[in-house]
Amino acid sequence: MAERLLGELLSPARPGDIDWAGLADAIRGGASAVEWILDHSEASEETFGRSLAKRLGLRWAGNPQTDPSQEDLLKRACPPQVAIRHRVLPILGDFEESGSPRGIVLAHFDPLASFDKSMVRRAIDCPIDWVLAPRQRVLAGLQSLYGVGGHIFDDLVAKREWDGEDFAFTEKVNVIDESSEEATVVNFVNSILNEALNQRATDIHIEPLTHDLRVRYRIDGALRVVPVPDDIRKLQASVIARLKLMAGLDIAEKRKPQDGRIALRAGGEPIDTRVATIPGIEGESIALRLLGQERFHIDRLEMPPGLRGEIDAILAKPNGIVLVTGPTGCGKSTSLFCFLSELNSDDTKIVTIEDPIENRLPGALQIAVRPDVGLTFASGLRSILRGDPNVVMVGEIRDGETAEIAVQAALTGHLVFSTLHTNDAISGVTRLVDMGVEPFLIAAAVRAFLAQRLVRRLCTSCREPAAYTAEYLRSIGFPPEMNDRIYQPRAGGCESCGSTGYRGRTAIYELFRITDSMQEAITRGASRKDLLKRAGDEGFLSMRDYGWRKVLEGTTSVEEVVSATESG
Repeated sequence: MAERLLGELLSPARPGDIDWAGLADAIRGGASAVEWILDHSEASEETFGRSLAKRLGLRWAGNPQTDPSQEDLLKRACPPQVAIRHRVLPILGDFEESGSPRGIVLAHFDPLASFDKSMVRRAIDCPIDWVLAPRQRVLAGLQSLYGVGGHIFDDLVAKREWDGEDFAFTEKVNVIDESSEEATVVNFVNSILNEALNQRATDIHIEPLTHDLRVRYRIDGALRVVPVPDDIRKLQASVIARLKLMAGLDIAEKRKPQDGRIALRAGGEPIDTRVATIPGIEGESIALRLLGQERFHIDRLEMPPGLRGEIDAILAKPNGIVLVTGPTGCGKSTSLFCFLSELNSDDTKIVTIEDPIENRLPGALQIAVRPDVGLTFASGLRSILRGDPNVVMVGEIRDGETAEIAVQAALTGHLVFSTLHTNDAISGVTRLVDMGVEPFLIAAAVRAFLAQRLVRRLCTSCREPAAYTAEYLRSIGFPPEMNDRIYQPRAGGCESCGSTGYRGRTAIYELFRITDSMQEAITRGASRKDLLKRAGDEGFLSMRDYGWRKVLEGTTSVEEVVSATESG
């Protein structure tokens, strides 16, 4: 019985952790016993897999790799419909000169799935040598070899020759025949979206090249190329058209950029997806920003007690401006919404004006900028102030008019939040002066500038101690005596981090508070250098110095902090 065999194999791994009744129910319901164990126990997949292979007399392959020189032959011998459906990875083959297989080596992770093995034997007309391998390695190998949704495309592209012309895609009916081209494109687009969500991607980029179509996901701030079927270029126009239809865009318009939104649902959670098309010489490219309905709380910013105390003191003020600075994609909006969430209550009226509205804050009145009807940040802010708000959030201060109105709002008793694009916190003063705001008004209205960046977290499953020369550490401002407390990503990473060495991101900050002495300095027109020196005397901590604290905690690496911040 499968339960008894698995129980014997799991005995070294605390069998008390296994819900045996749940396993029995799953098996009776037709579920895979091996997969149930991998999903519902704390057993190490490596230890469990090796034990299973030894008990069943199978070879164990800890890291199965498809022979690069045989990829085309292996894909013909084991087509994607077979490999992906039954989750077997071809890694090596013995082929005749004609390309017909004399034998093939297949990696799989569930030796108890007799039906799958039987179907594979029927589909592949040659002897099979089975090896057992970790599940994640098999699934990653399948994606690398066949691409995302490879089994969906194979049937369609095999049925016709491509004449070089784009194929048009139109959704004519609500219920689509699963064997039709429309269904194939729909399923492929769904595969791209599902895989992006599974990999924690924040953006999807679909970009036409001269002889190919490139798909990339942005994960933890870095772009990664996603393997796709070889013949995807043949259906490029159909894929683009499908996404444009989902976003409510004009599929006939290919000469100018368009913006739209797609409402998705994954795992019961709504995913708001912003879509932007950009025409290029090779065709239209599409960028999708995946926005989950996040729950905002100031604790998620992971600020140390000292910085958190200063932020709490600023939020307790009844008026003034708080400006979060940094480049696009550094988490400014997340910080602002965490602050607003902290202030959100029945006796506080919060109004925001944004371009566009990406996040929802229950209880707040949120307004989207509409330049086509004359609703800009400046005009909208004027109207907001007539609505008797307590707290106002302006998505971004882009011009002098908006800055002047925000300053006046702060001086008349409102607490105002907004963002600026500057490299550091102290440069926010210079930026406002450049916009035409008088220094004495900046000194009187602004409470603080908070600059931030996002750095990748080291994967705790595979990070390893690092050592650098004392000269290098001194050159970047890191205390050399702390060399023995530094971690670095392991080369090649692990399954948990997708072989990158990093998993997730965290923020590093610098807070420039406008104290009484700073007000005097700003009013008399002190330079950035003078402000920086005065701030240092008052305990100002730069982003790089803040980042070193994250390095010493083992949260991130030296390289991440250096790449995200400036010295000095």
